[in-house]
Amino acid sequence: MSKRTRTDAQSPAPHGADSHDLIRVHGARVNNLKDISVEIPKRRLTVFTGVSGSGKSSLVFGTIAAESQRLINETYSAFVQGFMPTTARPEVDVLHGLTTAIIVDQQRMGADPRSTVGTATDANAMLRILFSRLGTPHIGPPGAYAFNVPSVRASGAITVERGAKKTVKATFQRTGGMCVRCEGRGAVSDIDLTQLYDDSKSLAEGAFTIPGWKSDSFWTVRVYAESGLLDPHKPIAKFTKKEMQDFLYREPTKVKVEGVNLTYEGLIPKIQKSMLSKDREAMQPHIREFVDRAVTFTTCPECDGTRLSAEARSSKIKKISIADACALQISDLAAWVHGLDEPSVAPLLATLRQTLDSFTEIGLGYLSLDRPSGTLSGGEAQRVKMVRHLGSPLTDVTYVFDEPTTGLHPHDIQRMNDLLLRLRDKGNTVLVVEHKPETIAIADHVVDLGPGAGAGGGTVCFEGTVEGLRAGTTVTGRHFDDRAAVKAAVRERTGTLEIRGARTHNLKGVDVDVPLGVLTVVTGVAGSGKSSLVHGSIPRGAAVVHVDQGAIRGSRRSNPATYTGLLDPIRKAFAKANGVKPALFSANSEGACPACNGAGVIYTDLAMMAGVASVCEDCEGKRFDASVLDYHLGGRDISEVLAMSVTEAREFFGDGEARTPAAHAVLVRLADVGLGYLSLGQPLTTLSGGERQRLKLATHMAEKGGVYVLDEPTAGLHLADVEQLLGLLDRLVDSGKSVIVVEHHQAVMAHADWIIDLGPGAGHDGGRIVFEGTPADLVAARSTLTGEHLAAYVGT
Repeated sequence: MSKRTRTDAQSPAPHGADSHDLIRVHGARVNNLKDISVEIPKRRLTVFTGVSGSGKSSLVFGTIAAESQRLINETYSAFVQGFMPTTARPEVDVLHGLTTAIIVDQQRMGADPRSTVGTATDANAMLRILFSRLGTPHIGPPGAYAFNVPSVRASGAITVERGAKKTVKATFQRTGGMCVRCEGRGAVSDIDLTQLYDDSKSLAEGAFTIPGWKSDSFWTVRVYAESGLLDPHKPIAKFTKKEMQDFLYREPTKVKVEGVNLTYEGLIPKIQKSMLSKDREAMQPHIREFVDRAVTFTTCPECDGTRLSAEARSSKIKKISIADACALQISDLAAWVHGLDEPSVAPLLATLRQTLDSFTEIGLGYLSLDRPSGTLSGGEAQRVKMVRHLGSPLTDVTYVFDEPTTGLHPHDIQRMNDLLLRLRDKGNTVLVVEHKPETIAIADHVVDLGPGAGAGGGTVCFEGTVEGLRAGTTVTGRHFDDRAAVKAAVRERTGTLEIRGARTHNLKGVDVDVPLGVLTVVTGVAGSGKSSLVHGSIPRGAAVVHVDQGAIRGSRRSNPATYTGLLDPIRKAFAKANGVKPALFSANSEGACPACNGAGVIYTDLAMMAGVASVCEDCEGKRFDASVLDYHLGGRDISEVLAMSVTEAREFFGDGEARTPAAHAVLVRLADVGLGYLSLGQPLTTLSGGERQRLKLATHMAEKGGVYVLDEPTAGLHLADVEQLLGLLDRLVDSGKSVIVVEHHQAVMAHADWIIDLGPGAGHDGGRIVFEGTPADLVAARSTLTGEHLAAYVGT
């Protein structure tokens, strides 16, 4: 054999580019991460697991994804970066092997009434182009079919500065599809005047019934009574037409009250600006209750809720208008689009078909394009965001998912698993934060964080295969194969909540008796009508406490103590013990450090570069003025109390000199939901999804009610935390409460006293009761999809 032949037969040396098959993270310290190091294989499916609050999101989203996006932003010019959100480099020593990250998280989509499933996925944009090309009669360009575009007409003289200046007459016209009456919202609001004032009384007699409007207030009541525009001693019912116009709708007008210049404004615009323009969730409970009473929303009578003008609704393709198309269930709309055959718009139809088919493939075929995006659950919102990535030809990118199985029935989880594997098999790196064992089981690589939550977490407990995790001693490994058993004996109902003829959304005249005094689980595939039945048919009264999946809103100044109302009794206890005002013990009020205004850090804006946050040198991050820290309660100052964990604070306020029953009651509820490790002053922005869900549950437990309605309380909870939640639900029922849970988790189903199963499918294929009875009966019958999966779960 010649030398040349021998050389050719040898295996070639590995290419240098093939040595970058790992994402290397060394020394990560974001939030509670304790200087951890991991190596994540590329082009594989890696699942990050661990108890809620163990640091999963801090590693995946706060470190890897955040740095990838920051580095991509730096490739743009400084001018462009000035218009982009700026992010600081995560606290990490080394990050090697990063690729472009596409984040698909559970952040709720915008709640603007003009944001719909169609606008969020660009499906509406394609439909508008389709109707502008094929619709008859032809009414204009795509904007003429858009409910976000108003019609505009203008004419006048303009000066053209080109050579010799000359003035010419010009007209401008743009045809939009927005309904004039509701301005594209689909609903019109009406204020119930009887909730604002008692028209049998005069202003001097205290006619106003608006919360906070005291008779001696300059800014509210007295500006009306002493403006000179109204007779303060005449009953409102006897006002003339002009007085009523001034009282309710007058434009802002300068008036003088006792020598003070004030602005008088009609009652309706004043209420709209002062109360109705604010975020409902941020309102105080009594203000929120007033707004719910005073404001009613009704379907727009002109567009019948379609948001579109009459012209836009008149243009049709095969007897279907764009309003009809958006109202169709997406699976039906896809079938209609597949039936269109028009060569002139063939590329558009192909893309639209692919988008609509992706909805069906991902399990969202039951939605409609006109569904407001703010009404989607966290899991639905995340899957809607996935739609645009399913047909993407991109490879070698990193997809980052945050619990993609949230809100999915066990029947739908397999479909989601197939999609994750398909993204991986195209040559992408897929990183998934997940608790469900069905999804952990398909991982190529598992990273388990813990061992506990908060300060007790932040370390890597296990790296390796699923088999290695199962055999390990970590919390996740020990609970991986846990299965809740079906109850041998169930509780007896103490009463019945009757629902008759429920027709909300896709419900088909449902009649059902919901038992009281027991734990009832309402289940069924995603889109079967569970939330429509529970939230749309069970009355919201004084005896019913609804805990939905709405996001907790809060800035970096918000913390568990402020969100739960715990800080109020603590401030009062400090004030009473030291003989000073409670406001001194608020970092957002008089007690704030003057240097950092109570933030604890000082922010330096660096324009297009990430700003720098440095710990305030005056208060050393304690947020309070030095003089406030001289006041003590039980030997601790206010900053030391806020640094306590819930467990420590429960002991501190439960006995001794610092005994405060009101604060202790809140702390007991926080410990009951498994948040004993949280510090009272930890910013809400650093809490995980599961921690926020439980914080919300603890807050609602303070409300007085005999019936608790919970919407997927297991969202974001680890297998070990679900066991604790079941104990909490049992304690609620045993204390005399009725608990109704909308849930997919088989452990909660098995633990229930009564199950109501909806289906058999989603959208118009659902909306019916397919089973009512005990979990044991459901398992024995195996007559529904839920019954089959629950039987497999309990191993019968």
